[in-house]
Amino acid sequence: MSDQEAIQQTIQTYFDCMYESAGAKAYEAFHPAAKITGYTKDGLQQMSVDDFARFVDSKSPSHKENGDPIVLETLSLDIAGDTAVARVRDDYIGLTFLDTLSFIKVDGKWLIYNKLFHVES
Repeated sequence: MSDQEAIQQTIQTYFDCMYESAGAKAYEAFHPAAKITGYTKDGLQQMSVDDFARFVDSKSPSHKENGDPIVLETLSLDIAGDTAVARVRDDYIGLTFLDTLSFIKVDGKWLIYNKLFHVES
C-alpha cells in the first residue's frame, strides 16, 4: 500500500469514528499525543484523543444508525517524508467541517498528530 493510500485509510477510520459514534476508532486514527482544536459558536475548543473519543461515543444514535448521508471529501494531501498534511471536508453533528489534519508515520503506520477544524456551516 502506498503512503497516499495508507493516509486515506486513516482518514476513513477517522471519519468512521464519528459516523459510527465509535470512539475506539479514534485511538486507531490518532497518535496518543494528538490534539483536536478549533472554534465553534461557543469559542475555542481543545480536546485530547480521550476527550474526542468520549465525545463521539456520546452521540447516539449514530449518523450511521440514522442513515445519514456520508459526506467526506479529501481536498488536498501533501506528503513530505514521514509527515503529511491533508485538508478534508466532512459533515458531522449537523455541521460542515473543514479539517486540517497533520500526520506522522510511526512504526510504518500513518496517524493523525493534530486536527485543526473550522466550522463552515
